[in-house]
Order: sequence, then structure tokens, then C-alpha cells
Amino acid sequence: MVLDSEFIVRLLYIIFLGAGISCAITPLVKWLAGKVGAMDIPKDKRRMHDKPIPRMGGLGIFLGFMISFLVFGEVNTELRGILIGAVVIVVLGIVDDIKTLHALPKFFVQIIAAVIVVVHGCRIEQVLGWEMPVWLSYTATVIWIVMITNAVNFIDGLDGLAAGVSAISAGSMLVVALMLLPEGNATVSAMVLAAILGGCIGFIPYNFNPASIFMGDTGSTFLGFMLASVSVFGLFKTYAMISFAVPFLVLGLPLFDICFAVIRRLAKGQSPMHADRGHVHHRLIDMGFSQKQAVAISYLITVVLGLCAVVMTDKGEIQALIFLAALVLVGTLGLQLFFIKHHHKKQEEDQKNDKED
Repeated sequence: MVLDSEFIVRLLYIIFLGAGISCAITPLVKWLAGKVGAMDIPKDKRRMHDKPIPRMGGLGIFLGFMISFLVFGEVNTELRGILIGAVVIVVLGIVDDIKTLHALPKFFVQIIAAVIVVVHGCRIEQVLGWEMPVWLSYTATVIWIVMITNAVNFIDGLDGLAAGVSAISAGSMLVVALMLLPEGNATVSAMVLAAILGGCIGFIPYNFNPASIFMGDTGSTFLGFMLASVSVFGLFKTYAMISFAVPFLVLGLPLFDICFAVIRRLAKGQSPMHADRGHVHHRLIDMGFSQKQAVAISYLITVVLGLCAVVMTDKGEIQALIFLAALVLVGTLGLQLFFIKHHHKKQEEDQKNDKED
């Protein structure tokens, strides 16, 4: 497939405009967050920071996305539903970042936003070539969107983690969409993903450790909602194996984290929405990694899964599985060696401190 150079330039315009707006607006959002009391105050062991940090930074990501897409993108009926749902999610996130809402009303509003997407015609219509009944199609789509919305929210626990993982996921899906052109909604999906990528890129400099602002629920739920919706809009619409597998690969890290969290909490007799300190990033910190190292490992995992999605789109399922197995093996060995070295270094430092005492 030969890509249209004009379309590539258009995507670059979207990315750069989205990044520029997000980067320019975020300091204003930081000031606004301080004025309205949208502050993340460390009050439990789940928090990795030791002083109040402004949140609601996702508003900068949202505005960068929305403006850049509306300037250069194209809106059809399905996408209109996605954008309306996104506005609902962002308003919910802003209120939550200021007032700290309970989980149940947030969950209810997320369902409403997902239903808005579905009634505008954006839904999972088939799985592995099997045409789904309408009622099941609606139900599966709502569950998928709400699940990914919360999955990205769940991994937003370290500086730069959710923004970077979302940017990598959006970039991976953008490459897949370009490879699927002109099939289905791939063209419009590529523009949406470029806008998401740009919004994240502009925000990340403020969010790297030590972060000066957090994206809050305004950002994490918006990114999760958009990644879930665009995967339905652009990937589940095709009738190939990749339409089912690619979203699961690209969003593999947040999906694993939320599934593991729900199982862990139910096993303890807790609500699935009960907050705890057992997420993947918390476990990496408890293993002895620093925040930056834990975030880098999460980025690497997301990159690997994204590459597997691209390989699957281009070469097929078997090659992608071989590629994934090889990368997992190398990655596991690398992490073991790194952790052993890190553990030995920590032991030596502890022994040295004991002697000094």
C-alpha cells in the first residue's frame, strides 16, 4: 500500500497542533486547578508524591485533541457520538478532580457516555467473523468502553505513566490504521489517533517525574474512553482476525491491570472499585524499582505489545506470536538480570550503612 503524502502531512499537522495547544494550555490548567481546589493531596500509601500536586491536567490534553481534530479532521455520525461521549466524560472528570466523587455515580455516567457512542452507530458488530445479535453487540460495546475507560484510570498512579502508555497505544493503533487504509473507518480513525497522540505529547513534559501537574480523572478517563471508542470505530469494524486481537494487544497493559485488580479485590471480598496498592506499577515499586524505572518498564511492555499488533497486521498471527514470545523471553531475562544487580547493590548499601551505624 502506498500512503498518500498529503494525508501524512495532514496527520503531522494534527499531531503538532494538538501537542502545541496541549503544551501551551497546560500551565493555564495548572493555575486553574489551584484556584478551584483540584489538588491531589497525599493521604494514603497509594500516593507516590509527598506534597499537594494540581490535577485536572487532562483538560489540556482534551483541548489539544479537540481543537486539532476539529481543524483538520472529519466528523461523521459515529464519530459525533464519540465526541459527545468524550465531552460527558471530561465534564465528569473535572467534577471528580474538584469534588472527588464516589465510584458508583461515576460508573453510571461512564455507562451513559458509552451508550451515547453505541446509539450513534459505533458498536462491535462481529467477533472472528461471527455476526453478533444487536442486543449483544450493544452490551459488548458498552462493557468494552467502560472497562478500558477505567483501565487507563487504574494505571494512572505514577508520574508520566498513563500519558506515556496512552501515547504509545495511540501511536501503535495509528500505524495499524495506516496499514488498513482505505478499509472501513481507517482514515478517520488515523486522524483521531493522531490528535490523541498530539495531546499526550504536549502534556507529558509537565507530567514526567517529578510531575508539576497530574492529568487526574479528567485525563485518564478521557484517554481510556477515546482509545476504547476508536478501537471499536476503526478496528472492530473490519472482518479480519486483527480486528479482534489488535485492541487487546495495544491495550494489553491496562487490560491486564484492571482484570488482575478486579480478581484480586473480589478474592478479598472487596468491591471491584475499591482502591488498593496492588497495581502493576505499585508492584514494580515494591520490587525496588524507582518511579522512573517502573514507568520505563511499563513503556517497554506497551511498545512490545504495540509492535506485536503491527506485526500481526502486516505478517499474520503466527509471526506475531513468535515475535511476542521472543520479546517476552528477552525482556524477562533482562528484567531478571537488572533486578538481581539492583538487589545486590541495595544489599551492599544496606551492609555499608549498618557498618557506619
